[in-house]
Amino acid sequence: MRWLAARRSIGLYAALIGGGLAVCGWQWGEHRRFREVAAQSLINRGRDITSTLGIVVSSQRRFGNLVAKERIESALQALIHPGELESIAILGATGETIASAGRPIEQMAELSRAGGVLWREKELTLMNLMDLGLSGGVADDRTLPAAVVVSGPRMTKALRSPPGRGAGGRSAEGRPTAGSAGGTGGEGSQVPARFPYARPAWMDQEEFDALIRTQGVHSLVISLSTGEMRRLVRGDFLLRSMVSLLAAGAAVISALAWRNFSRNSELQIRLIKAGEMNSHLAQMNFAAAGLAHETRNPLNLIRGLAQSITHQAGDAPKLREHASAIIEEADRVTVQLNQFIDYSKPRQAHLAPVDVPRLVADVARTLLPDLEDKQITFEAETAPLTVAADEQLFRQALFNLMLNAVQAVESGGQIAVRWRTTENGEATLEIRDNGPGVAETDRTEIFKPYVTKRPKGVGLGLAIVQQIVAAHHWEIACLPLEPRGANFRLSHLRPAAPG
Repeated sequence: MRWLAARRSIGLYAALIGGGLAVCGWQWGEHRRFREVAAQSLINRGRDITSTLGIVVSSQRRFGNLVAKERIESALQALIHPGELESIAILGATGETIASAGRPIEQMAELSRAGGVLWREKELTLMNLMDLGLSGGVADDRTLPAAVVVSGPRMTKALRSPPGRGAGGRSAEGRPTAGSAGGTGGEGSQVPARFPYARPAWMDQEEFDALIRTQGVHSLVISLSTGEMRRLVRGDFLLRSMVSLLAAGAAVISALAWRNFSRNSELQIRLIKAGEMNSHLAQMNFAAAGLAHETRNPLNLIRGLAQSITHQAGDAPKLREHASAIIEEADRVTVQLNQFIDYSKPRQAHLAPVDVPRLVADVARTLLPDLEDKQITFEAETAPLTVAADEQLFRQALFNLMLNAVQAVESGGQIAVRWRTTENGEATLEIRDNGPGVAETDRTEIFKPYVTKRPKGVGLGLAIVQQIVAAHHWEIACLPLEPRGANFRLSHLRPAAPG
């Protein structure tokens, strides 16, 4: 039965642990998905921004005119928002920066290798291709549209194909034009054959050649702050950690609750069995006490008859010796029966003020013949002390302790009774003797029933004292006494006003 209960408990514990781990794994998976969705949302937002920026840049061209770099950068700068959009850069066909705003964007090569999406600690850098209607590199056979110019505010004059003339220096009918072989500007500079226009007079050759190389804009690069995304991911992580902790806590609490339930069930079963056993023992104790009580009457009769035989023996010493032995054994058994009956009685203390010096003096007078027989020196405290106690039970406890001391000491020994009031207002009473003392291993055992260190002892005297002490909610301890002897200390006695 116990094996089945243990197996059921192990199965339940395993199920609870598995459930807790499953919830933790589920929450971790959900957090990873949330993080991926948040990252993808930021990427999509960046692509939307680059697409919008492409429209903004394209809108800066009017009627095919060239657009000043300052004009573009001014428009881009207005879009910069620290903590969200950190940087913007427009790249040309060869990867050079045509216009930018915000912080400089670095690691372009690493961005290209990463496929246009580069994650760093606090920002996301995106590259998105744009179609601004611009050609890449030098002009080809198609009509050359307007280009973004990087040279400065001067470069705002239109570069448009004359009516009736196509790109590449050919007429509408396909004939080569005069400018197909090149042309001269204000300084007579030569223009590449594939470019249909001569160099303007206000532009030097270097600027003109740079214009030809950079007239195609191919991509936008932006840097977005990941602060908001990291805040959301961190919040989701904390939330799911709390859910995981709650799940683990619920599993642990459930396991503890089941363990307590199992233990409570076992304890209830044990209590029921202990109650039944106590009831049986109480009945046995009552029957044994009744039997001991009824046994004393025949013993008294036997003792009386033995005394009569002693008086009538006359000159028969053997008969007198046998009668004396009967009387001695009857007395010994009577003492044992009296102690057993006394031990079997329930202890219920009825508290009242008790004068301790008077009570100790009364007990000492009772034991005076034994004290005188062994020439024992007896000393008692003289300080007044009144405690709340059941006087009859307290008297019996003192009698047993002092008798135990009388029996322990040798002839000419010493016994002392001391008491004092402690700092917390309670009182302590000690019965000291200079006998052989009690071994350390026996100092707790001697208060158990039928445990005695004397050959003719019954082993119930100190057990009765323990019952009386427990009924008063006191404590008793057997302590060593230097250089030799024993000290039985009663503590937690509550002082009372004399009544």
